[in-house]
Amino acid sequence: MGTAVAGSTFQNLLYEKKGAIAHVTLNRPKVLNALNQAVFAELKAAFEDVRDDAAVRGVILTGSGDKAFAAGADIAEMSTSTGVQAEESTRHAQAVTELIENLGKPVIAAVNGFALGGGCELAMACTIRIAAETAKFGQPEVKLGIMPGAGGTQRLPRLIGKGRALQLILSGEIISAQEAYRIGLVNEVVPNANLISRSEAILNQINSNGPLGVKYSIDAVNKGLDGSVSEGLLIEASLFGICAGSEDKKEGTSAFLAKRAPNFQGR
Repeated sequence: MGTAVAGSTFQNLLYEKKGAIAHVTLNRPKVLNALNQAVFAELKAAFEDVRDDAAVRGVILTGSGDKAFAAGADIAEMSTSTGVQAEESTRHAQAVTELIENLGKPVIAAVNGFALGGGCELAMACTIRIAAETAKFGQPEVKLGIMPGAGGTQRLPRLIGKGRALQLILSGEIISAQEAYRIGLVNEVVPNANLISRSEAILNQINSNGPLGVKYSIDAVNKGLDGSVSEGLLIEASLFGICAGSEDKKEGTSAFLAKRAPNFQGR
């Protein structure tokens, strides 16, 4: 049986909450956690549940098994779709990546193996990417006569620069975790056995801070990247003002002056 959440029964995901951290695990190991429309629908339901649950402060997204985070789109499903159907399914996938990127809570992609095509795009939508030493990354869609369709042409150049992004997209090359770290695609590379514990440690560090400060920092970075520096500074000042008027600000500054640990309430 799947897990019933937000009115959905999950057949393709494992979803559980451990304290303030939600774990979302792509669970189609026999097909290397390939992404189809059913998977994206379940991801949408899981992340909407996370968004709406005030007790959850962060998410770890990973894949089941030891081979793949997600090895791309489900080719069998894609091979029979028309152009109109493909555009519609791509828009659905893009909406899920936008939901993850703008969740207002940190999402760590714990990349445990192949992150190719849609799998790499899913990881790029996350706030932070931690890779196991055996992880591999790539956008090999051109090898199938298509192109990235779940944000790869937009997020990859923003993360690693236009030239490197185009080289990866146009060549379809698959790179190692170490190369992904060198070019800035991933934040850290860790031994496979430490992948989840390191991801949890990062989230615990983030979760010790004010939730409003965390949420609005994510918003400021994401929205600021879409415009000029001047526009981004206006967004930053506006969100800073909201934080400065919050109860969390009063608590944080009072705790600092009293040399005690703060007790943030997220308001």
